[in-house]
Amino acid sequence: MSTAVTPDLNLKTPSSETVPTVTHWIGGKPVAGVSGRTSDVYNPATGQVQAKVPLANKAEMDVVVAAARAAAPGWGAQPPLRRARVLFRFRELFEQHLDEFAAIITSEHGKVLSDAKGEATRGLEVVEFATGIPHLLKGEFSEQVGTDIDSWSMRQPLGVVAGITPFNFPAMVPMWMFPVALACGNCFILKPSERDPSASLLIARLLKEAGLPDGVFSVVHGDKEAVDLILEHPGIAAVSFVGSTPIAEYVYQKGTSHGKRVQALGGAKNHMIVMPDADLDQAADALVGAAYGSAGERCMAISVAVAVTNATADALIEKLKPRIAKLQISPGTEAGAELGPLVTGIHLDKVKSYVALGKTEGAELLVDGREASLPRGEGFFLGACLFDHVKPEMRIYKEEIFGPVLGIVRANTFETAMELINDHEFGNGTSIFTRDGDTARNFAHNVQVGMVGINVPIPVPMAFHSFGGWKRSLFGDHAMHGPEGVRFYTRIKTVTARWPTGIRVGVDTSMPTLG
Repeated sequence: MSTAVTPDLNLKTPSSETVPTVTHWIGGKPVAGVSGRTSDVYNPATGQVQAKVPLANKAEMDVVVAAARAAAPGWGAQPPLRRARVLFRFRELFEQHLDEFAAIITSEHGKVLSDAKGEATRGLEVVEFATGIPHLLKGEFSEQVGTDIDSWSMRQPLGVVAGITPFNFPAMVPMWMFPVALACGNCFILKPSERDPSASLLIARLLKEAGLPDGVFSVVHGDKEAVDLILEHPGIAAVSFVGSTPIAEYVYQKGTSHGKRVQALGGAKNHMIVMPDADLDQAADALVGAAYGSAGERCMAISVAVAVTNATADALIEKLKPRIAKLQISPGTEAGAELGPLVTGIHLDKVKSYVALGKTEGAELLVDGREASLPRGEGFFLGACLFDHVKPEMRIYKEEIFGPVLGIVRANTFETAMELINDHEFGNGTSIFTRDGDTARNFAHNVQVGMVGINVPIPVPMAFHSFGGWKRSLFGDHAMHGPEGVRFYTRIKTVTARWPTGIRVGVDTSMPTLG
């Protein structure tokens, strides 16, 4: 891949004169930015700037939307099976380039290669789901709803839709959106995070190679200005968003005020209840993976472990400490790497400030990742952090930290643990570890959270189900991918028809009844 499309992943000591500039993707080809504004793309493992990304202005957004609108009628008129065949070819190409995707993600985000491959693979599952679109778009038919009258429904595309995606999953989250949108007959404009933009361009290149018509899929880079342009543009019918809760709420309110359909997924503070009867080795393994994988930069990361009884908390901590100590903290490209860097220096400082705050608030810092043996250099590394005696009134409990920080909350009873989860403003994901079926069923039915795991730490639904939280973790009426995704990217039309039979009923000004 040329550096005009993807940064040089092997660049070690870049300067402002030598780093490549990422492009937009408009009309089926890479297009250089013309706004004059750019943002730095870092290699989190070295702390070095490895590329520049352009930040779009209104003129560039107008060009992107115009290209999509020009392509929309032809793409929407294609039979669903033909659209599915493009996605089948894209799936094959994606698998062939899986290692390339992982390398790009690791280079710009920092997560370890195995995690990057896992992200890409989970995204691919949505493509596989979307290839079933001929079946998923089938409407309903009712014969003889009235004398010689039939009625049926159909689902039709919205036209041009957009996705605004976060830095933590530069391949998977866009793939929650565009495969379903394209399969339903829409044109899709992707505004990826400016922190790790290059995976989106490889996606665009492979879609073109798979036979997607020019203009049907576009990539436009940018910051808040680009986001606002998307939310305001009259040529865009719907917007999908994943990010923090304050921004999700902003996107939802601004987008809907401009007449758009919006699904906006926000933040999380995911709890795992650990019951006294749980397999504590299994629970500890699950917690380490769920709390510290991807350096905690996951909306489904477990950041609070609610141990029921002090004895459970003490035993759990004793099992967590040696596991945390064995985590290999290193650049994501190194063999055996388990905990890579955070995405930027600014975010690293933010997470460190939460660790300091937790101590000030009175939580007991059992493992201080700031003092861990970290790789040399200027990378954005932080070791795993573990707090005990975290209280609900503390900010480290209330707020999403988005880093490798796990807090232990002690509860006397299962009911108290449930209240903690149900009272929290976020309701994205949650989990319980127990051997008791009654407790597990009670939890699943009564917890006020959108995605629930039973002895599963990260309950991300498979692609044929839908992903979405409750409360302030989701703004809008539709979750992502699965059946909800099809409903979001289409609108229903109901047809009622009667063909002449030689019988005339004359003028009737009353409300029609078909009985």
